[in-house]
Amino acid sequence: MPFREINSRMVEATVVPGQKMFSQRGAMLAYKGEVSFTPNIQGGQGGLASMIGRRVANEATPLMTVEGSGTVMFGHGGHHIQVIQLTGDTLYVEADRLLAFDGTLQQGTMFMGSQGGVMGMVRGQVTGQGLFTTTLKGHGAVAVMAHGGVIELPITPGRAVHVDPQAYVAHHGDVRNKLSTALGWRDMVGRGSGEAFQLELSGSGAVYVQASEEKL
Repeated sequence: MPFREINSRMVEATVVPGQKMFSQRGAMLAYKGEVSFTPNIQGGQGGLASMIGRRVANEATPLMTVEGSGTVMFGHGGHHIQVIQLTGDTLYVEADRLLAFDGTLQQGTMFMGSQGGVMGMVRGQVTGQGLFTTTLKGHGAVAVMAHGGVIELPITPGRAVHVDPQAYVAHHGDVRNKLSTALGWRDMVGRGSGEAFQLELSGSGAVYVQASEEKL
């Protein structure tokens, strides 16, 4: 189900019979056609067990199921929107950044330590993003929200990308992430650069970075 970018803060999705999509509750701005919006008490894909897992992991966000025939415009809080097209790989993103996504994508949660070991867990604590993150896997489109616009940075083997943890939005591909530190004596005496921690992503894929250090 493709998204068409209206501008940097609004996208339009085409809804066709027999297919469904999920969006953050209250994100519908306007629509044409015969379209229904139903609160999704399971918070997306995967049934009851998956819902319980997301709530335990604090990765459950209020979603609604969108079905019917027509077009729907989405936006939320004036946030910038980035559309990410998945072609069989997995997107890692915080649940509260999801604006809308194709209903064919497989939704799940992932323990941060499984991608970055202990430093992956530390990263979750330092960034305030917790110990779990949401995953979406398969072929389809995802619209995510960010502050101040987003840039996509490719990650290639042998050339890691370092990102301010507060500016990190999402990543996809075969990527490992860990928190690196550049703490030195200047930081200890309050004369550091203010960039003591960076998120290091290595492997093959892409990371999305917003133009702000502000969380949603």
